Amino acid sequence: MPVKKYNPITPGSRYRVVNSFAEITTDQPEKSLTRPISKSGGRNKTGKMTVRQRGGGHKRSYRLIDFKRDKDGIPATVKTIEYDPNRSAFIALLVYADGEKRYIIAPNGLKVGSSVLSGAGAPPNIGNALFLSEVPLGAEIHSVEMTPGKGASMVRAAGTTAILSGREGKYAVVKLPSGEARRVLLTCKAVIGKTSNPDHSLTVYGKAGSKRWMGRRPRVRGVAMNPVDHPMGGGEGRASGGHPRSRTGIMAKGQKTRNRTKASNRLIISRRKTKN
Repeated sequence: MPVKKYNPITPGSRYRVVNSFAEITTDQPEKSLTRPISKSGGRNKTGKMTVRQRGGGHKRSYRLIDFKRDKDGIPATVKTIEYDPNRSAFIALLVYADGEKRYIIAPNGLKVGSSVLSGAGAPPNIGNALFLSEVPLGAEIHSVEMTPGKGASMVRAAGTTAILSGREGKYAVVKLPSGEARRVLLTCKAVIGKTSNPDHSLTVYGKAGSKRWMGRRPRVRGVAMNPVDHPMGGGEGRASGGHPRSRTGIMAKGQKTRNRTKASNRLIISRRKTKN
């Protein structure tokens, strides 16, 4: 997936790197699979701002994505590869043999006209959704379920992939992009292949306005605030501000944030790699 670099004819284009969208085949989404989105600007139902640095941005429509892939045994043909403003990976429009249309997260290398299948007995080809009990060991997978039938919840971002490294009883051992190895029930589904748009991480916005188009407002550093506004604020001159922490006092380095009594902790074999 190539990227496009701009000539430095303006300050905002000097370092800008954007996606070339060479894989995209249409710019018109399927109308029956889109829904309106209302912006919150970071406010809750009472109007109080609960998330900062949110607001503005381009108008979007939500694309209904089939994360469950529960239309088993019915082949589908890829009609288009499309851009989705609500996620980093591209999406693919499937047309099933019975005429139904659904969106899925597009795997890398999936082409228009390709045929995909889901369910028991499906071959381990790119884009097919298989139960983990039928996925070959060592295969690259994405859109992995954590609970059977609930729908994919892991490995959905652009350019990510997990590896099926083994099986233990009723569990499959999956190595996630973070480096974490965990057990997942063999009755959960996963899609063969790597997610599309692997060059998403190479994007350079080039100017503040590009982030404003995405609905992100400016962020002020804590050390530039007053003590009443931030734990790291205040001080004479350019004071460092003490221990790095968030506006609400959560330590930024080293503090554990995961619940020690979380039920899924027992399914984790090895933790993700950390800089420490």
